[in-house]
Amino acid sequence: MTSSAGLATLEREWLAGAPRSIRHPLARALLVLTFTTGLVDAVSYLGLGHVFTANMTGNIVFLGFGIAGSGGLPVLAPLISLAAFLLGAGGGGVLADRIGDRHRLHVARALAIEVSLLGAAAVLAVAVDVRPNTASADVVIALLAFAMGVRNATVRRIGVPDLTTTVLTMTLTGLAADSPLAGGTGKGSVRRIAAVVAMFSGALAGALLLKTSLVLPIVAAAGLALATWLVYVPAARRGALSTG
Repeated sequence: MTSSAGLATLEREWLAGAPRSIRHPLARALLVLTFTTGLVDAVSYLGLGHVFTANMTGNIVFLGFGIAGSGGLPVLAPLISLAAFLLGAGGGGVLADRIGDRHRLHVARALAIEVSLLGAAAVLAVAVDVRPNTASADVVIALLAFAMGVRNATVRRIGVPDLTTTVLTMTLTGLAADSPLAGGTGKGSVRRIAAVVAMFSGALAGALLLKTSLVLPIVAAAGLALATWLVYVPAARRGALSTG
């Protein structure tokens, strides 16, 4: 029987292969979560009043526009989203500090939190007619942003290049800067393109689902996060043991 310390070492060795191929189970799991980011931000931006709950860069810009009174953009919603995201990232940081060396447990706990928060947001959206600039919308924004904060802190600890699951700026920069046209080797292009396609597809799917109901894309995001948890965590254990 492998000890906890020994399994943790095997997990680190197994994870070392993740950046090299999108066939690695971790890369695939992160791509699924990137897809859910598109769903979540479609809900918040299109359904809850021009605010992001995963992309905090956009929120900072919108907040500046809103304070300037330009474009009719809100001020309160971005502030709520930012505050909830920071709280979630702080909580995710504590989680990473305590159990980050036990990869499977760390990912399982983080995904459990994300699924619970997305599920709570879906339940609220079913129970209440959630509309922009209302208290119910602010609660949904907070739940989604907190979940994304936890996820960002978790993915940051895992540290797979170009698969942050929530932002694409550096991914796109690397895609262009490392391309053969720019004198690079093109290394990592498949992973970067896959991340862009995943988020684009999630945003497209979220926008289409919103035409039917606000609840559907939230449920889809929660379901995919749950599926990632149920599929990836056992795969990580099998992969680590096979490495040993």
